Formats: sequence, C-alpha cells, structure tokens
Amino acid sequence: MGFKRILIANRGEIALRVLRACRELEIEAAIIHGREDRTSLPVQLSDYAIPIYRKEPLSSYLEIDAVINAAKSLEVDAVHPGYGFLAENSWFVSRLEQENITFIGPNSEVISLLGDKIRARAAMKEAGLPVAEGSDEPINNADEAAKLAEKIGYPVIIKAAAGGGGIGMQVVHQKSDFESALNLCQSRAQSAFGDNRVFVEKFIEGAQHIEFQVLADGKNAIHFGERFCSIQRRHQKIIEEGPWLSDEERERIGNLVCKGAEAVGYKGLATFEFLRDKFGEFYFLEVNPRVQVEHTITEMITGYNLVELGIRVAQGEPLPITQNDIVLNGHSIQCRINAENSTNFVPSPGRLWDCHFPSGYGIRVDSHAHIGYDMPRCFDSLLAKIIVWGRTRKEAIRRMRSALNETRLEGVDTLIPLHLRILDEDDFKSRDITIHYIDDHQELMR
Repeated sequence: MGFKRILIANRGEIALRVLRACRELEIEAAIIHGREDRTSLPVQLSDYAIPIYRKEPLSSYLEIDAVINAAKSLEVDAVHPGYGFLAENSWFVSRLEQENITFIGPNSEVISLLGDKIRARAAMKEAGLPVAEGSDEPINNADEAAKLAEKIGYPVIIKAAAGGGGIGMQVVHQKSDFESALNLCQSRAQSAFGDNRVFVEKFIEGAQHIEFQVLADGKNAIHFGERFCSIQRRHQKIIEEGPWLSDEERERIGNLVCKGAEAVGYKGLATFEFLRDKFGEFYFLEVNPRVQVEHTITEMITGYNLVELGIRVAQGEPLPITQNDIVLNGHSIQCRINAENSTNFVPSPGRLWDCHFPSGYGIRVDSHAHIGYDMPRCFDSLLAKIIVWGRTRKEAIRRMRSALNETRLEGVDTLIPLHLRILDEDDFKSRDITIHYIDDHQELMR
C-alpha cells in the first residue's frame, strides 16, 4: 500500500525536490521548518507545515524528539530526510522504526554499519570491492600508526571512523609527523562526531573522485552509472559531471557496487564513492546512504526520477526496473551555485534583489531561491544547482557556459565567476582533473 503523507525533514532546494516528487506520486507533503525558513518556497507549497523554532537555527532540523513529534502529530506514513541534518543518523531512524513510521532510506542497522568507516571498509572488502590498504581496527597511538605506515608505505592518511566531509583528515608523509597529526585528527573527530576513533589507510596520490549511483530494494540492487566529482573546495564538491568511464570500467565497478549493496541488505538510494589513482585503480571510499546533491546528473543522462524511485522502494515495491533498462545518453554537468565569494569561498549571506535563472533546451535548475529571498548565514551556502545536458561533453560545457551567463543573482556573491573560469580552463576541457584541481590552479582564484 502506498504512502498517503510524507514528512520532509529538511529545507532548501532538496526539500523542494522531494516535495515535487510527492506531488507527482499524489502523496501529501508535510514539512518542518525553523524560523528562518517560515516564508521559504518549500514551506509555502507544502500541504502541512510544522514550525520548530529554536534559538539555535540548526536545532530546528536536528532535534530528534521534535521531528518525531511532528511526524506523529501529522500521522505521516514516512519521513524523507533529504541530505544532511538527520539523513544519516541511525538513532533517528531507530526512533522512527519504534514509532512504526517508515524512514525513506536504509534501516538503522545498515546506516550504523555504513556510518562506521572501519566496519564499512571491512564489509565492502568482504563483498569484493577494492579497498586501500589500511588498519582494520582503530589506531590509538603514534607508534602503532607508524608501524602500519612503514608496512603499507608513505604517504598515509588518518581519517575519523565516524567522519565525513573530510573533517579531521590528516595526510602524513613521515614518522615524525604522526604524533601531532593523530592528536589533531582524534580531537577534531571527537568535536565533530562525538567519537574520537580514527584509522589509517594508504593515501591515494593524484586521485580522481568517482561515485556510482545505486538503488536497492533490500534484496536486489541496480546501478545508474557514475558521476565524476573531483572539483572540490575543502573536500566539498562544486562541479560534478557524468558519465566519465569506459563501458568496460562502468560494468566492472557497477557490478561490484551492486554486490556491496546486496551484501548489507541495502534499501533505497545509495552512492558508492571511490578514489581512482593515476594508474586507473579504484579504491572504495565510503557509501552515502541517502540521495546526493548531484543526483540530478544521473537523472539527466538516464531519464529516471531517482527521488521517486527511492520513495517507491520505501513503500515496499520491488525494483521497478532492471539493469538492462538503464542506458546512459549524452553528458550532463552540474554547477553548485553557492552564495560564496568566488576568490576565497567566504560565505555571502544576504537578500536577493534580483533573481533570474536560465532555461531552454537541456537546462535544469533546482533552487528554492526567488526575488526577495533572504539567504541565511546559519545554513549551508547552496543557493541553486544549474544542470545541463548535451549530446557530448563539449556541447554540455558550451550549454553550461551559456546558462551561467544568463543567470542573474543580485545581492549576494556566488561561485558563478569561478565556474566560468573553470569551464574555459585547458586542463578541465581536456579532462586532466584530480581532487587537487583547485589547489593546483590557483590562477583561477582571482
């Protein structure tokens, strides 16, 4: 039996994206919101809106009891977390399970497993995915870490076991650096995640960041190909595109990620992230157990509504399509239009006095912004996503350049000037890109 009402436990463009999917499925859309978002488009367009006003703005979306109470008061069938906030919180999912409310995503046990990078590494290694050499247990002292580094070879990287977003990661090139790097990583992990466990693995130099989109129903899994996400600032992506790999590489890695999802009984949308070294070897990085910011690229090149499919699977439907149904067509690029200074990435909150987004053949915009919108300083700086499709990568680049030049956002700084400089840069055009692209092209930061 299908859902009648879904609570969207998020804000901004992803809340609007989920709301639209609910509309298309003829499901009522409810939403929670903080004071700063009370006049936002997702709140205005929802069927029901529950205010959760807190002194600390983030608490409006992170206070589990308040979200659970909102879901119960509205008698919703399910909660969609979007990304960020409570999307990967296993305790939140467990609470929903206790209340017999469906979480649109994997169950609490799977989220707990994948949220622990050490356990996730072990599970994916057992499923046959390539994993970089590293520690199978938490590392507690510098001598222990140094011995492992001598075995696998420098450089190595220290990562938080409960971490994400690059928080606390430290690259170590020699034994004498371990003491301070280990202490710093443990301290930042404790502060950010309440868990100071860290592990060590081989640092992949000259790497590219490539991810695979997966959908599973708890038993079977299919993939929708890959996205290339190497252009990043502070480990956060700003331009993504796809496809990127050869048909042979896509089939090989695609088969592996499906096995990985099936091995843990995954249900819903997932993104399997990899680093590919300069020799073309892949190394498993992590699984993001939710819809991704850049899911739009995959929708453009496959023609499938991923958010809708995730909801349908959560309703208990088996996979409605097979692997053979998925055919990649053309090329897609997404630029994140963050309200930030394009030379130093400093956030630029403020009011939009003018707001015009591009349109036309092969252009899509996902945004909650409008004329008069106040961009808060207390949340993520993502203002919009501009996505284009072209028959070839060159055509997609030309279309993106045109789309960015048409965009008018007055009142805040944005990354549009930087995006335009990247689109014209020779290494970008020739696909000579690694995760260090921004650092290696400081001339773009002008």
